[in-house]
Amino acid sequence: MSSDVSRRKIMTGALLAPASALAQSTAQKPLKLWSNEYWAQKGSVKLYMFRKRSTPPARGENPRPVLLLIHGSSNSSRSSFDLATPGKGEYSVMNTFAQLGYDVWTMDHENYGRSSQTQSNSDIANGVKDIQAGMEVIAHETGRQKVHLFGESSGGLRAGAYAMAEPTRVDRLVLGAFTYKGDNSPTLAERAKNVDYYRTHNRRLRDRNMIRSIFTRDKPGTTDPAIAEFLADEEMKFGDQVPTGTYLDMTANLPVVDPKRVTAPVLLVRGEYDGIATMSDLTDFFSQLPSGDRQFVVLPGMAHSVVLGLRRQTFWHAMHAFLSMPAALA
Repeated sequence: MSSDVSRRKIMTGALLAPASALAQSTAQKPLKLWSNEYWAQKGSVKLYMFRKRSTPPARGENPRPVLLLIHGSSNSSRSSFDLATPGKGEYSVMNTFAQLGYDVWTMDHENYGRSSQTQSNSDIANGVKDIQAGMEVIAHETGRQKVHLFGESSGGLRAGAYAMAEPTRVDRLVLGAFTYKGDNSPTLAERAKNVDYYRTHNRRLRDRNMIRSIFTRDKPGTTDPAIAEFLADEEMKFGDQVPTGTYLDMTANLPVVDPKRVTAPVLLVRGEYDGIATMSDLTDFFSQLPSGDRQFVVLPGMAHSVVLGLRRQTFWHAMHAFLSMPAALA
């Protein structure tokens, strides 16, 4: 029996849950999950990694599907995907997917969060090297050479570029708030006014107000303002400066992902009101993907962040359904 079929059989039981069950989980007391921290080494750069599962790894157990989450330009990994929001329900993608039976990982890219601080601007190409280093840790700890990969915003660009560079290491690829060429994007048009600054500086201001703007710039009412405060509380621990590299790539160097070279099955996820990921841009990208195993989902009532929106359960459902797709019969 192939490892792929084995993985699909595992998913048949623990992972096939409807969206209603995912939504109900936010109102219930979460299960106690196992977690651990790791460090990947990229030359002299140390990259922080974090992992969650429903139970500790055990010798001889059936391998679980591995899901690696890639953060975006302005916030680090755990505030993006494992944010504690007391009194506001479940917002942690890591908690949600660990309870569904996945082995969930995330990592801080160079110059973000707990990872090494260097003089690099941490552009997309540098992010691909981060993922390559992180994948070696995942392979060592899990025995899995292929993972499911999710990236949001510039995290989607990192994930897509990694899928081009390492096609044999990606099982299924989910790209949220993604941008291809940036055509007709009001957010990127506004951001491009500062392109000269991004070319000449390796850091930009990312203060509490900037974090708040992520939640309001596209469509107020699609997010809970309190979540921005929880997020800012976590991120301000790491200072108010973040790298400019992904902003430079998104305003001056697109496209950085060639759809014709992404051979993995792909799910594109766009919030209805996203000011970066325009329909025309994503339709162009989607039409060029070589795999027939591809989906394009628009989430109603959502804006740029499909992870931290009020209707985040619809994102969980879309990604879970795609990752747990039954294998084709031989």
